[in-house]
Amino acid sequence: MKKTRLYSEHVKHGAKLVEFAGYSMPIQYESIIAEHKAVRNSVGLFDVSHMGEVIIEGDAAFEYVQNLTINDVSTLFPGRVQYSAMCYEDGGIVDDLLVYKLDQKKFMLVINASNIEKDIEWMHRNNTHGVSIKDVSDEFTLIAVQGPYSKKVVEAVFGIKIDIEYYHFTYGEFAGEKVLISRTGYTGELGYELYFTGDEEMACKLWDALMKHGNDYFIKPCGLGSRDSLRLEMGFCLYGNDIDATTNPLEAGLGWITKLKKEKFTGKDSLLKIKEDGLKRKLTPLVCLTKSFPRHGYEVMAGDTVVGNLTSGTVSPVLDQGIALAYIDVNYLNSDSRLEMMVRGNRIPVSVTKLPFIKK
Repeated sequence: MKKTRLYSEHVKHGAKLVEFAGYSMPIQYESIIAEHKAVRNSVGLFDVSHMGEVIIEGDAAFEYVQNLTINDVSTLFPGRVQYSAMCYEDGGIVDDLLVYKLDQKKFMLVINASNIEKDIEWMHRNNTHGVSIKDVSDEFTLIAVQGPYSKKVVEAVFGIKIDIEYYHFTYGEFAGEKVLISRTGYTGELGYELYFTGDEEMACKLWDALMKHGNDYFIKPCGLGSRDSLRLEMGFCLYGNDIDATTNPLEAGLGWITKLKKEKFTGKDSLLKIKEDGLKRKLTPLVCLTKSFPRHGYEVMAGDTVVGNLTSGTVSPVLDQGIALAYIDVNYLNSDSRLEMMVRGNRIPVSVTKLPFIKK
């Protein structure tokens, strides 16, 4: 298994390490619930260096990324970030991703760790614009600082005032290395993601500095377990669970990033047809009405009819209630049918709700 440049920090802090996307990654340190609550109430620190980074560069970089992704890249300027996705010709999702406009002819795409090889192959296959496509995933370390006090911690470490809006980025310097500071994250809290290409020593120094300056705010190192429960409380999609090649962005609730008025992008014609014909199912937020732990794959029933399947599920540490996302037949969303989740032969009543599960 690969190890990130922060592996020694995870060992030092007593992380429980698991294999994820080919990397040895921390699933938790103290506990998933404690780490989850730290991010909601104070500040948490994540190593997400397993994510992929791809640099797109050239005279036609804008045209290429605009055609590759479903959101409208023309709204970006240097210093701006965009949540987007790539689709296959049939409208299925290749991956969801972030698009960073670094300058007029240079973009950085941040992709999911488990999809790096597949995504880059797809990028090359669609490169009719002659742009440079460079996989720099192994060069970058990525630290996420998330929570209400994340701004205070990041400002203290970099010694600068950071007044950037959501989905914008700026630059700082640490130990002589340039760091891209992005006001992004997948927790629903105020937070920053720090991209840099320094060596292991520099990466560990930055991690230690963040921990030290976060001590006054009860900072905790956090693993992939709490990252998943945090994103689910906000209803954010996880590739491989809630979205994949068999799902399209319209049924996944990602219509807001699907700009069908763009002149063209891969998958547009199919998505227009899907919209015209009407959705057959929708990714739907559910809450359990009795004590239960919903899990991926559980069936959703309306009487004796299977009307959907759970894609993600957990017990919300904030609500202390089971929450889930499920693709459900729209005919049963527009009726008064009682929905139930099947758990080892038992029927657990569930109710359709609105996102996010927790109100900020």
